[in-house]
Amino acid sequence: MYEHILCPVDGSDTSNCGMIEAIKLAKNQQATLRFVNVIDLYFPIADATGEFNVVYIDDILRKNGHKVLKSAESEAAKSGVKAETKMVETVGHRVSKLILDEASAWPADLIVMGTHGLRGVERLVLGSDAETVIRKSTVPVLLVKHMHAAEPDK
Repeated sequence: MYEHILCPVDGSDTSNCGMIEAIKLAKNQQATLRFVNVIDLYFPIADATGEFNVVYIDDILRKNGHKVLKSAESEAAKSGVKAETKMVETVGHRVSKLILDEASAWPADLIVMGTHGLRGVERLVLGSDAETVIRKSTVPVLLVKHMHAAEPDK
């Protein structure tokens, strides 16, 4: 049913939940799996004068992104799934837009991604790339909640 599954990964526990489900689905469907890592190279930092300077820490971010992609590819291989990887770079764009662009260009017929499952003020403050992907995607999206997202509020 699914031939091309796209899975954004960033190395977080939440992302890893989505990655594990994407691997299972790719194996079950005998689908091509692509992991994508988005890095944002824009970091405004206030200097001693209080002015904002743009600092690029691109080497560190790229190294981390390659490490995340290599780890995801390795996890897929352990399950007998061959996965492609792709790093996408941006300067200040929303991750959700780049995920949607990649899903369209590849083309994916399913997006699988982890989510925190935040609600209320937390979601408003942090934003939700997962929600934007769901609202704007032209293909099905499977959100996998992080195991701590199901815990009741205390």
